Amino acid sequence: MPYLEPIDPVIVQAEPLRRWTADLLERIGTPPEIAADVAEVLVAADLRGIASHGTARLPSYVALVEAGVLEPAARPARVGGRGAIALFDAGNGWGHHAGRVAMDDCIDRATETGVAVSVVRNTNHYGIAGWYAMRALAKRMIGVSLTNASPLIAPTRARVPMIGTNPIAVAVPAGRHGGIVLDMATSTVSRGQVEVAGRRGDTLRADWAIAPDGSPARTVEEALAGALQPLGGDEQGRGYKGYGLALVVDLLSGLLPGASYGPHILGLFSTEGPSELGHFFMAIDPAAVGDAAEFEGRAEEYIDLLAAAPTIPGAPGPVLYPGQLEAERAERNARSGIPIDREHHAGLVALGERLGVPFGT
Repeated sequence: MPYLEPIDPVIVQAEPLRRWTADLLERIGTPPEIAADVAEVLVAADLRGIASHGTARLPSYVALVEAGVLEPAARPARVGGRGAIALFDAGNGWGHHAGRVAMDDCIDRATETGVAVSVVRNTNHYGIAGWYAMRALAKRMIGVSLTNASPLIAPTRARVPMIGTNPIAVAVPAGRHGGIVLDMATSTVSRGQVEVAGRRGDTLRADWAIAPDGSPARTVEEALAGALQPLGGDEQGRGYKGYGLALVVDLLSGLLPGASYGPHILGLFSTEGPSELGHFFMAIDPAAVGDAAEFEGRAEEYIDLLAAAPTIPGAPGPVLYPGQLEAERAERNARSGIPIDREHHAGLVALGERLGVPFGT
């Protein structure tokens, strides 16, 4: 999703926001070490400019806990697996904590096996997929993170949502460039971008969503009542490729661990019952097949070649690599503060007042 600068933003500092988020989560029954994981992932999203998956989601998370459909103190347990693959049950707890535990388990095992996979069932929304993949970078490994989600995409030729925006994240160590981090949904746009377009009065592109009757959605109301298009749009735009990717993510993160999947998953942040989502994580150690430093050197060279490629007329700059802008934004926001929408800020203030954890910038 392209980054949209907040209008009339409020600037908040990352560390106070992280501490406040953890305190708020502890207030609703989350143990400190679990609250720290959730806060870390949410603030990382805000730092990278992915506000749709950051602290703006706190009111929805709190609603799930208060409705009794998310267990804030649950800890993931390894319940199965063989060889290089492990199965975890998250106990219907925080997806952010279960994801961190499962990804770290992958990384630890990959030091011995070269590659390791963890799958998780009975879990919840886990924020940005890229955060988990990026944990492998500190160990000079390749990380992969997938999750399924509530149905928002209409499969090619369908006119109702049947499958989630199921993201794909891959992080590859790249020496002085840090890491190449692909973190993408398998829909053309996110539901959040449609909502933002509505608030800004922007016109919807025809390949973003379909109305309930299957025609291209022209208004935000039609799009939200209908379904998102898979990556690529309609059949003429080869949207079946995005549909196929979304389906594969669901097969690996939903069906494989025995989680819910496709249209069986409840709506986004529904308080009618547990989400029962599934996650898939993988860590690959390049040192298992060669010299890790040489691998990173080749990744550096590749990025340099891409950046030096001749550009099209009117290009705003050189060729970028996946994750470059987000990493630069995170570094800048860590120094100068995170700009957030007034509506986002007001939501945090109201939530803090209600739960007795005052929010300060």
